[in-house]
Amino acid sequence: MEQPKNDEHFMRLALAEAQHAFEQDEVPVGAVIVARNQVIARAHNLCERLNDFTAHAEMQAFTAASEFLGGKHLDQCTLYVTLEPCPMCAGAAFWTRVGRIVFGASDEKRGFQKWGNHSKDRLIHPKTTVDRGVLEDECSALIKSFFESKRKKRL
Repeated sequence: MEQPKNDEHFMRLALAEAQHAFEQDEVPVGAVIVARNQVIARAHNLCERLNDFTAHAEMQAFTAASEFLGGKHLDQCTLYVTLEPCPMCAGAAFWTRVGRIVFGASDEKRGFQKWGNHSKDRLIHPKTTVDRGVLEDECSALIKSFFESKRKKRL
């Protein structure tokens, strides 16, 4: 029987997706969704390619995972994402009822935690657990590198 993989293993897969986004000049955010220790969806940001602000890695992954499972509820799944989900993605996570969210880097400006995580204004499903900071340094470094390169191009 295969050994269960840990959060770092799956976050490294999400980081690989983020690297694909970086190479395509997309904001480097990657996501994987795991069910029963198996990756069922992989995605990265496609906002530039699709000319669609809603084409975040998490949204792409939710769609792929739901199609894989043949249903819209992901309560037995874990979302691994390199950057803290924004309110839009947190709302989508709410509706999918994803069982767990694991993210790497916090997003102090646009992350869902800024917008409320109290019971009265919760953006994620009450049964969803959240773990943060997995491979945070690597996740943060990729994002920072991307935006630094963008600033240098403007100068």
